[in-house]
Formats: sequence, C-alpha cells, structure tokens
Amino acid sequence: MEADRKTEEGYMRMALALAGKAEGKVSPNPMVGCVVVKEGRVIASGYHESYGGYHAERNALLHCQEDTEGAELYVNLEPCCHYGKTPPCTDIILEKKLKKVYVGCLDPNPKVAGKGIKILREHGVEVETGILEEECRMFNEVFFHYMTEKMPFTAMKYAMTLDGKIACETGDSKWVTGTEARAQVQRLRNRYRGIMAGIGTVLKDDPLLNCRMEGGKNPVRIICDSRLRIPANSQIVKTAGEIETVVAWNPQAAESYHSESGHGIKGLQELRAYLEGRGIELLEVPLYTDAAVLGLDLRRLFAKLGEREIDSVLLEGGGTLNASALRERLVQRVYAFIAPKLVAGAEAKSPVEGEGICTMKDAVKLSKIQIASFGEDFCISGRIGEEELCLPES
Repeated sequence: MEADRKTEEGYMRMALALAGKAEGKVSPNPMVGCVVVKEGRVIASGYHESYGGYHAERNALLHCQEDTEGAELYVNLEPCCHYGKTPPCTDIILEKKLKKVYVGCLDPNPKVAGKGIKILREHGVEVETGILEEECRMFNEVFFHYMTEKMPFTAMKYAMTLDGKIACETGDSKWVTGTEARAQVQRLRNRYRGIMAGIGTVLKDDPLLNCRMEGGKNPVRIICDSRLRIPANSQIVKTAGEIETVVAWNPQAAESYHSESGHGIKGLQELRAYLEGRGIELLEVPLYTDAAVLGLDLRRLFAKLGEREIDSVLLEGGGTLNASALRERLVQRVYAFIAPKLVAGAEAKSPVEGEGICTMKDAVKLSKIQIASFGEDFCISGRIGEEELCLPES
C-alpha cells in the first residue's frame, strides 16, 4: 500500500508541475494539471493553458492517441461539472470511459464543491480524493481565497537590510537586494493579477511596476492616491495606454487638496480628463469613516477589485500602505527579501510603519514558513491568518 501511495503521489506531482506552466495565464481560474495513466504508463497529459481555454482534463483526453477505456486520471483539483466558458470535464471523463480518477483536493467553487466527484461516482467511476491534498490546496491558495472570500489574495512584498531598513536616511534604495532577488520579484509580478503601491512610492521612486520577465504578463497596476496627486509625467501615466492601470482616489479629498494647493477645481478636472485620456481608470473609493485613520478605505477598495475579478494583489507599497493593509487584515502572505547589509539611521524607513503593536504577544505571526536564497540575499515567506477552508465531505 505504501508503494502504491508513493506512485499515486508521484503522478499527482506530475500534474502539479504541469499546472505550474499556467502561472500568470489563467486568473481568476485555478492552475490545474492532469495526467492519464494506463497499465503503468502515462498515455496523456495536459493543463489549463489560458483563461477561457479548455480545462486540463479535456486538454489531456482530446490529445490522447491511445484508447483511454479503463485508464486512470490524476488531477490536482476536482473536475468541473458545469457549463462555463467550456463544457464540463466530468462529461469527457465519462465519454472516454476512464476507470478511476485521483483528485488532489475538492473545488471550493459552489458550482462544483463535491458535485463533480458525486457525478463520476454515480456513473460508476471510482474516485479517490486527498492525494497530496494540502500541497494541492496551497498550490492554488489564490483561487481558494478568492472563491471563499470574494476578495483578492494579497501578498505583501518588501526588501530590507539586516537592520530592517528599506532605504537609507537619505532615501536612497537602489538597490537593497541583488540581481537574483530582483529577478524573483519579477516572477512574483507575473504570478499575481494586480500590483499595488501608494502615491508616496510613485512620487519618490517614479516606478514602472511592470513585469520584466521574459514571457511574463504585466499585472494590473493599482495606485492608492486619495488626493489625486499622481504626476502627469510619471512613468505610470506615460505607459497607462500599454499597461492596465487603476488609480484609486476620493473626490472630496482631491477637491480639498487641489483647492488648497492653488490648482483649483478646474485644475483637478483637467487632470482627471488627462489621466482618463491616457487610459487610466479612476476608481472612486470612500475614505475611512474614523477621522483618526487617514486615507482610502482599503477594505472597500479590495472589495471593488474583487468585483473586477482581480483575484490577487502583490502589495509593493511603502511602510504606510503596508501598515494599513495589515491593520485591515487584508494580507494573506508575506515575502520578506533580506540583504546582508547594515545601513543604520533612526530616521531610515522600515517596511511596516503606522502606530505599531503594543506587546510582542500580539505581533502578527507567520505560518508555513519557507526560506529561499537568491544570490547573497534570502527570502522568508509565510502565511498570515490562514483560513480554515470549509470544503464539502468527499
């Protein structure tokens, strides 16, 4: 039995490896891979290659050159059983007369949620679930969170020195980490559907916030700018026609700021027209109702992003935005890149600012820690407040 389980897990890992090829290409759908085995041989494989395209099972079975009757199928997520952009995968599994299906984990989508497995069993197909279940869930952590919460899965990423600084006291931050770590950041930008920064970062660094990885996909750029201070000549504005860009703002805050600064309402209207003409979506977001808390209501902003099927966000803001997102419990994962450098300085910026937590016992804790090295730098990543996933019984 132990040997059988190792074989089953081996095929499931093959399915996961195939699924990984779709990273950055299928949002807001999950990454799914499939392997078809008959008499100890892999006779077909496939994965969900693009949003709107065939799912993994259908891709594998349609391209199979051998008779699939009596074969077994391995898939990291429960086969779908409803019509969406493509026909149900349960249909083709039954049509091709497979004997058994091994499933990594059940689908949290209410349209599936155990129904796919139920249909297969009712038609005489043996189904075994829970093959590398935890691995399969974590592999699609973005999908599980988005399906259950209807909010983007948010990963906070920052680079800091060993003494916890993201820049020198002078403001210089190029570069905290080396080329290998920065290349990994580009892979993260390809992985997540959106990338978010605050206006402070835009004013200070004039970033492009694109994906500079070969074959990568640019994330949707989301700039938190309640008073609409984004410079018309910034790289974000200049490239908005090429890269989808959202500026989250608040009309009342912007009117107050532009009136006091001397630009006036007319100047604000001209800026709005210019930004929209460049291709920027201006997304109105309310301010926090608590006067003691400044800025946009991030929870309302994230809800609006979820409605737009932005299932995940890479948070590359400064310490203020990071602190706000943590305070609102909007962060699910942290990527902390650490360089073996010391810069000191009491006024040097840190990755998370704000008021801070009073006692160490109340500190935000990470779980499922992973440590990786990139050149001379390290990345510590982990989950925050991982949800207990409510899945149907298999």
